[in-house]
Amino acid sequence: MSASVQSVERAFRILEAVSERPAGVTALAERLGLPKSTTARLLSSLEQLGAVERADGRRWRIGPRVAALAEPTSPARSFAALARPQLAALVQGLGEDAGLSLPDGYEVLYVEQVECDHPVQVRDWTGTRAPLHTVPSGLVFLAEWPESALDAYLARGLVALTARTVTDPDALRARLEEVRRAGYAWGREEYAEGITSVAAPVRDARGHPVAAVHVHGPTYRFPREGEEKRVAAEVAAVAQSITRALQRETR
Repeated sequence: MSASVQSVERAFRILEAVSERPAGVTALAERLGLPKSTTARLLSSLEQLGAVERADGRRWRIGPRVAALAEPTSPARSFAALARPQLAALVQGLGEDAGLSLPDGYEVLYVEQVECDHPVQVRDWTGTRAPLHTVPSGLVFLAEWPESALDAYLARGLVALTARTVTDPDALRARLEEVRRAGYAWGREEYAEGITSVAAPVRDARGHPVAAVHVHGPTYRFPREGEEKRVAAEVAAVAQSITRALQRETR
């Protein structure tokens, strides 16, 4: 393989990697098995072409030129662009990572994350999927599913990702009733050990949940004692603000 063809092949591998999950230079190099210097050089070249861009100054992701060619009407990209400023404000206010997710069949797809400056951080979940019942974002979707659709979901069986994942159908139904009343959902070490998260729905013009805003952090510090309701209220308020922005966009 010639050097030029090898460079093109490596560039495509980098594009595939950042499209699956944005990451920093070191993480990308390790994931692809490439030297860090080579990865950095190719990223720099791709950035000049608009094929990749930096997210939050650290993580690399697909750039506007490739996105415009491949996904001119991508709902995930549109949602992310709409929500990003408000997610950043949420991070500033709560001091933990905030993100946006979309329903994807029986799973949640994480499409955006804004990271906090805390030295101990939760990993970036962008590009990953999770079963609906295992994360708060999924719970706010399930809470408004028709009974027949919920029955079909439960009939598939509820996988346990940690010892705290709710896998009893009756217990999950009761929990979804609480989510409907509260307007938000908490998850405590149900998707990953040591991680607590809270989510609230973003709604379309018909009032249907089409996305979810979430904040997550290490259980030992999030939420701080006595601040659970305040944190949930702030997340719900941002979700409502994004809802209003989305509805203006779609008029």
